[in-house]
Amino acid sequence: MMDLRERIIADPQICQGRPCIKGTRIMVTVVLDNLASGMSIDSLLTAYPSLSASDIQAAIAYAASLADERVVPLPA
Repeated sequence: MMDLRERIIADPQICQGRPCIKGTRIMVTVVLDNLASGMSIDSLLTAYPSLSASDIQAAIAYAASLADERVVPLPA
């Protein structure tokens, strides 16, 4: 399993403490929102050249770990 601390950081001095890809100001939510809207990984890597495929995988793994932690009620 990937150690998310190698790729994801939450620092109060960067993006108001929101989780970001380490070494960038690209928030995890930006990566996930783009993927959720249908953007391909290749397009995401082109749009954000400072990202790597491993960074994107870490963002997905981060989201999966959050989904495992709590249940968010979805509207019916």
